[in-house]
Amino acid sequence: MQLKDQAAIVTGGASGLGAATARKLAAQGAKVAICDLNAKLAESLAAELKGIAIVCDVSDASSAEAAILQAAKAHGPARVLVNCAGIGVAKRVVGRDGPHPLPDFEKVIKINLIGSFNMLRLAAAEMSKLPPLDHGERGVVINTASVAAYDGQIGQAAYSASKGGIVGMTLPISRELAQFGIRVLTIAPGLFLTPLLGGLPQEAQDSLAAAIPFPHRLGQPDEFASLAMHMIDNPYLNGEVVRLDASLRMAPK
Repeated sequence: MQLKDQAAIVTGGASGLGAATARKLAAQGAKVAICDLNAKLAESLAAELKGIAIVCDVSDASSAEAAILQAAKAHGPARVLVNCAGIGVAKRVVGRDGPHPLPDFEKVIKINLIGSFNMLRLAAAEMSKLPPLDHGERGVVINTASVAAYDGQIGQAAYSASKGGIVGMTLPISRELAQFGIRVLTIAPGLFLTPLLGGLPQEAQDSLAAAIPFPHRLGQPDEFASLAMHMIDNPYLNGEVVRLDASLRMAPK
C-alpha cells in the first residue's frame, strides 16, 4: 500500500514503538492520528508530524469508538491501524504478599489483548466500507505482541497471556477479513529500548543486552517501525506473526 495521503491510526503512539511508527508513517506521507492516554506527549508529537492527537482508552468501547470517529472526521477513514498501546506487570503467581492480585491480571489482559481487539474490530468495520486500492486491498492492521508470548519468564503470567492472545487471534482474523481485502499482521518484539527499559540503570540495560545473541544490544524503536512499514508495503504478507528479537530465543539460559 502506498501511504501518501492515506489515513493511519497508531495506538500508544505518543512514545516508544508507537511514536517511532507514527514518525515513519508521516515521513511517507500518511495522515497520522496518535491515540494515547498521555495527552501532552500525544499533542507534542502530533504537532511535529502535522497529525492529530486523540486521548483514548483502547480498552473502553466508547472511548475507542469516539477515537475512530474523531480520526475519520480529521483525515477520513483509516486504511492503516497499528496497535502499540500496552502495559506490563511483573508479579509472581504466588508472591511474598500472597496470590497474584486478580485485578492486576485482568487489567493487563484488558488493555493489551482486549484493547487491541477493540481497536481492530472498529477500524476493520470502517475499512471494509472503503473502495479497494491496488490488489483489491482496503486496509492493514498491525498488532504488537511480544516474544513473551512464546518465551515468557517468571513474573510475566499476565503479560505473556495477553500477548499470546494477540498471537492466537492473528491468523483467524486475517482469514475472516481477507474477504474485505484487509490484511492482519503481528510483530512480536524482543527487548527494545522503550521508555520502560530506558528507565533502567545502564548496568541493568547492559545485562539484558548480554542475553541477545546478535547484535548485542536492545532493539531500537525505529527498527520496529521499519518492519511495520515493510508489512504495510508488501501486499503478500498476511496472517503472519514476525518475531523481531535478534534471535533472543536462542540465548543461553
